[in-house]
Amino acid sequence: MTETFRALMIEDRDGKPVAGFRDLTRDALPDHEVLVEVAYSTLNYKDGLAVTGKGRIARRLPMVAGIDLAGTVVESRSDRWQPGDKVIVNGWGLSETEWGGYSRFQRLKPEWLTRLPEGFSLQDAMAIGTAGYTAALCVDALEDWGAIQPGGPEVLVTGAAGGVGSTAISLLAAKGYTVTAATGRPETHDYLAGLGATGFVDRATLAGKGGPLQKERWAGAVDSVGSTTLANVLAQTNYGGAVAACGLAGGFDLPATVMPHILRGVALLGIDSVMAPQARRDRAWATLAAHLDKAHLASIARVEPMSQLPALAADIVGGRIRGRVVIDVAG
Repeated sequence: MTETFRALMIEDRDGKPVAGFRDLTRDALPDHEVLVEVAYSTLNYKDGLAVTGKGRIARRLPMVAGIDLAGTVVESRSDRWQPGDKVIVNGWGLSETEWGGYSRFQRLKPEWLTRLPEGFSLQDAMAIGTAGYTAALCVDALEDWGAIQPGGPEVLVTGAAGGVGSTAISLLAAKGYTVTAATGRPETHDYLAGLGATGFVDRATLAGKGGPLQKERWAGAVDSVGSTTLANVLAQTNYGGAVAACGLAGGFDLPATVMPHILRGVALLGIDSVMAPQARRDRAWATLAAHLDKAHLASIARVEPMSQLPALAADIVGGRIRGRVVIDVAG
């Protein structure tokens, strides 16, 4: 008898993408060189859009959803990977153009795999996931720009209670930066303070239309919201500062002007986590391994069974998820 396993698939129904659980066999998987037994995946905002159908994330159907996975190599036709290797995959088109992590097994291209860093378990890696890896990319980019200094002017993190924001706060605080968190949920202040935030801004003050140049406040910022929030953050960034933008939870538009850029030399640093080169990925994971307080992972993340994904997806799209959700694909 051929062994079957469960996966969450997005399929076309009357012209609309609809998610549901399906039983698959290994023969149904893509013909890539490395077979991985997946232990954990994650729930990101993009996953929420894909599973609820509120965003057309999958560019071809049917599609196994899930933009992250962590697991163990079972079979390999590549010299780079051997059975027993512990690996992580973030991005590379998973859940968009390539089958993703919401499956007990997945076949993957060898160049997509990142070796699990020492000191992290597979569950730890997914507690970090694309959100935490993206936060590390943002911190690395701000430091490379040279605008932020430990103990210097404030660094703002928008969407602070989300996965990117939570990890960014933890990393920045561990590196000695003064961190201010922007959130619309006062009940998360204790949680964010525990991660290292020392100041708070109501996200509503950043959501309204503001002037093209506002009072300078931020040495730099990590923004996962976009739209008017990003426009206001840019207008409030200090001369020579920089904003690392990695998300669009508030919208993909940018109702801003060139004024902060040409009068204050403010840089807008676009952060892509999906197709980032391997060297940049390795550096981000090294940043996480060196500076992320593992004690924070317990407060940032919780583990939920894959069976709960439909409800969890609705929660993350509705802004009701704090921190990170690790998906146990066997659950």
